[in-house]
Amino acid sequence: MTQQERWVVANAMISAVFFALSMATLTESTRQADKITTLPGQPAVRFNQYSGYVTVDKMQGRALFYYFVEAETEPGSKPLVLWLNGGPGCSSVGAGAFCEHGPFKPSGDVLLQNNYSWNKGHYVPQLAQLIVKSKPPINLKGIAIGNPLLDFNTDFNSRAEYFWSHGLISDATLDIFNTVCNYSQIRRQLQRGFLTPECFRVNSHASLEIGKFVDAYDVTLDVCLSSIQSQSHVLERAAAAGVGEIDVCVEDETIRYLNRKDVQKAFHGRLVGVRTWSTCSDVVRYEMDNLEVPTTPILGQLLKSGLKVLVYSGDQDSVIPLIGTRKLVNGLAKEMGLNTTVPYSSWFQGRQVGGWTQVYGDALSFATIRGASHEAPFSQPERSLELFRAFLGGTPLPAHSTVAY
Repeated sequence: MTQQERWVVANAMISAVFFALSMATLTESTRQADKITTLPGQPAVRFNQYSGYVTVDKMQGRALFYYFVEAETEPGSKPLVLWLNGGPGCSSVGAGAFCEHGPFKPSGDVLLQNNYSWNKGHYVPQLAQLIVKSKPPINLKGIAIGNPLLDFNTDFNSRAEYFWSHGLISDATLDIFNTVCNYSQIRRQLQRGFLTPECFRVNSHASLEIGKFVDAYDVTLDVCLSSIQSQSHVLERAAAAGVGEIDVCVEDETIRYLNRKDVQKAFHGRLVGVRTWSTCSDVVRYEMDNLEVPTTPILGQLLKSGLKVLVYSGDQDSVIPLIGTRKLVNGLAKEMGLNTTVPYSSWFQGRQVGGWTQVYGDALSFATIRGASHEAPFSQPERSLELFRAFLGGTPLPAHSTVAY
């Protein structure tokens, strides 16, 4: 087992895959220099953390930031997991590590330990394709992608049906989406900076019905009230956030935490060209031509190469709804001639239904996470961890309740 294989979770910006591929070239002295002694407000832990930069273009002054967390137990025997958030341009440290499944979650001036930490989208298929083709080969076992944009028209046009099925728009509004202007047309026009009068009316009417106080990434979760008056509610929730409650303002708290100078110093981080750190950057944007390129053919190539592929959906996400994703995965299975090996059925986490799943050819899997948002581990950490463990271990999702009634 090499030193490279000892890290179980890598949370990095989009391009940090190059760091993961270059890990073996780093010296032991570099690793020790990047070792985090402790983060401000952090509880005592028994695992090592590393963060810092790897220079990729000295002439242009370009470097990639990474955050690595070892497994809590027997790190030398654990597989390596690379986590990448989408956006595009959103931080896998700020969003993934601190809001979803990393070891800590900010709460005021301190970090609370995440009991469902994983060390206990459009980027992954292309990245996996490069790894499969790499020389010398890298022992990639499989990929899991959550609420991914797989096909522009299918994914975006499933939004109207999703809104309607959740009672957010009326029958009449669903009808005009289907007959006058659909969501893929609206998205294309918004990308180009201009809406036709017809699409403007449809979009405005839907926005009026849905309202301003529903989070598109989780239509059932309460929104974070970011006004000054709401901060008292955040503080009242902070004590309970570590014992199972969802802190809907954790992203705000993460932004405040990662903008602290002492935190940046502990992380070996530095701001270059910006005054404040933000979760997402507008510098990285999809061009329309790139946005419309389907990724299902790449998933097909990966399946042919012998990789396991899991596509999962938080079922409360209206941005990339499960309706379109399920249809695309089913279509890919038919195209590749993969027979259903696990029929569409519920899976369990403990005594509760964790979601629904279907497996094709013991290679391609689709799963929903019940009650989960676009960032599934944020709102359903236990169920997300159950799914992650099963995928990583190559075991079926529990088909029955683990508690006798």
